[in-house]
Amino acid sequence: MVGPGTRIGPFEVLALVGAGGMGEVYRARDPRLDREVAIKVLPAPVASDAERLRRFEREARATAALNHPNILAVHDVGTHEGVPYLVEELLEGESLKERIARGALAVSDALRIGLEIARGLAAAHQRGIVHRDLKPGNVFLTRDGSVKLLDFGLAKLVLPPAGPGSTAEATTMAESTELGMVLGTVAYMAPEQARGQAVDPRADVFAFGVVLHEMLSGKRPFGGPTATDTVAAILKDEPAPLPASVPDRVGALVARCLAKEPDRRYPGGGELKAALEALQDASGLDRRGPRRDPARARRPAGRRHIRALVVLPLVNVSRDPEQEYFADGMTEALIADLAKIRELRVISRSSAMRYKGTDKSLPEIAAELGVDGVVEGSVLRAGARVRITAQLIHAPSDTHLWSESYERDLEDVLLLQGEVARAIAGEIRVALSADEARRLSVRRKVDPEAFDACLKGRFHWYKLSREHLDIALKYFQLALEKDPDSALAWAGMAAVWASLTDAGFVPPHEAVPKAKEAALRALELDDSLVQVRFKLGNIRFCCDWDWSGAERDYRKAIEIDPSSADAHFFYGDFLISMGRADEALAETRRALELDPFSFFIQAFYGWHLVYLNRCDDAIAHLRKTLQMEPDFAAAHLGLWGAFYRKGEREEALAAAERFFAALDDGEVVAALRRGRSESGYEGAMGLAALELEKRAAAGHVPAVRIARLWAHAGEADRALEWLDKACTWRESPLVHLGVGWDWDGLRADPRFQALLRRMGLPAGVPA
Repeated sequence: MVGPGTRIGPFEVLALVGAGGMGEVYRARDPRLDREVAIKVLPAPVASDAERLRRFEREARATAALNHPNILAVHDVGTHEGVPYLVEELLEGESLKERIARGALAVSDALRIGLEIARGLAAAHQRGIVHRDLKPGNVFLTRDGSVKLLDFGLAKLVLPPAGPGSTAEATTMAESTELGMVLGTVAYMAPEQARGQAVDPRADVFAFGVVLHEMLSGKRPFGGPTATDTVAAILKDEPAPLPASVPDRVGALVARCLAKEPDRRYPGGGELKAALEALQDASGLDRRGPRRDPARARRPAGRRHIRALVVLPLVNVSRDPEQEYFADGMTEALIADLAKIRELRVISRSSAMRYKGTDKSLPEIAAELGVDGVVEGSVLRAGARVRITAQLIHAPSDTHLWSESYERDLEDVLLLQGEVARAIAGEIRVALSADEARRLSVRRKVDPEAFDACLKGRFHWYKLSREHLDIALKYFQLALEKDPDSALAWAGMAAVWASLTDAGFVPPHEAVPKAKEAALRALELDDSLVQVRFKLGNIRFCCDWDWSGAERDYRKAIEIDPSSADAHFFYGDFLISMGRADEALAETRRALELDPFSFFIQAFYGWHLVYLNRCDDAIAHLRKTLQMEPDFAAAHLGLWGAFYRKGEREEALAAAERFFAALDDGEVVAALRRGRSESGYEGAMGLAALELEKRAAAGHVPAVRIARLWAHAGEADRALEWLDKACTWRESPLVHLGVGWDWDGLRADPRFQALLRRMGLPAGVPA
């Protein structure tokens, strides 16, 4: 035992709080942060017991992996003179065991405490952690009314089984104890735990049922004079009846928790929490306890009116950071499936991913995005099995509406994704058309290795650097080696080749045919792939100059996925080039509603404003965009154009320098600065053009980029020469030739008008 004044690491011991079989707990002071903490010490004689040491270490790992207001927080871990210790938050109050010893609780108090316990369990289960020793002694009631789960010494990371006969890993037996070498406290064990069989979150649900029964009645539901008799009662007997004062709905919840067969219980903490919240809503009880203003009335439970939602990034609970790509891929797939439901507005991936790891509340997120529903959850992949846990929240009221877990083999992952999307649609009573229902139900099996390679490919593709695009291409090629008929792999190939030419890394004549071939093959295999449909539209628009074909593809993409921000944006970009300004702005604004934090769409909306000569609006908008992404080159290019159209050459030149700096092109930036000091704006543009011409002699440089600089330098002949090359090479920026700010000084030139006719662009589009 350690005396007052003793130091354990940097902590000064103040007093002994308690002692038990798993160690001693001391009140201590942390002089670094000037706060009091609890230190749990494993004495040397106990530390020599291998099993107790394992339990102590397991508690440290399990609790440290959880960060939740209903779970005791671990601040630090260490060893002092060979003795391991844990530093935890210091709690003031009493255990639930001490409270029950004074008699049964009121139903409202029992349900409030039960909901807090369920919230802690839900957080643990979402991370794949099963407590395995839930009991009143491991629940603490603080003086401020909060509830904390303690002692994760028996906790283990498991993949909950899909049903009877599952072989998913779970704890079975440990060293010898009474009754068949099982872990846990007998009176609170689920039948399968008492038998020494595999356990999953449903074992914690059973233990919760025992605890809730005990709170409501003052007695345990199963008992006997010996531990053997207690186990026999758990295995065979019905639970003792609850007092007559307990409402039937509460009794039904307890009975479901205490079902002998795991499949008849709630699947885990999330579902249990949802059931308790619904029960409290229906009974008019306050689910948040006495700290909440009782004057704030809650709406009745049930399905809320949800017409717009966001899927927050699913949490990777594997503890393997190398699996982040898998969790991100599952998030994207769920967004894509829900987005195909016409009656639902779904926030796009790029805005949703902005909230990865955020500490913002759900109501805050919903207000920022303009949605009333939030889907959050987790993904756990173990070998060839995948488990998705999802929950639906009515965000304005922070009300939990639904929660469920789904598990399948990896080869059935597409069906798994569709199941989750259909369930969410059902909960919010969104009517699915026959075609939407078919798309979510009829899913082919996938080759697990090919599917995995596709997810890794998309993970790298989103980074859009040359290095990552090359890596993505290799993953998609690997996927096609494993499964030549993988529509996702062909879609990935189309996306990579399109990005390589859009970014100027590969000439269009090399990349576009490969992108188009891959896109057509992907649609041949799966015509519902909206990301391929609008990519094909982009190819027909930007490279083939097939205006009617492009418009068909864009409209088809929006028909398949009304919530595709990209489809709406690219259709709007097409329309602005066709001179259909009002339609264009409507589509772009719709894209911004669906993906408000996409700096790509924000920047190009700024471009559209410049095209329409709304330069002041464009400057204000693009400056806001750059607050989101300061180095986004397209936003700097838009500012350059806005200042140029306004005739503000100094500001235009500064924006041009920032554009090339964002492209990491120091040589052109140096040329611009040198030219400005020698001969002003036009001289700067001419020197920069010469720098790019010299580079183009040795390798690929987009011709339109050189033409732009010559046009700004006032050199019409050289600008038109490079525009002619860009036209021959079918460079994608040329589709904006009729509206682009760079060509204002060339519009009256017959050669420029001939280029417009050659492309089939409207000749009368105003500058």
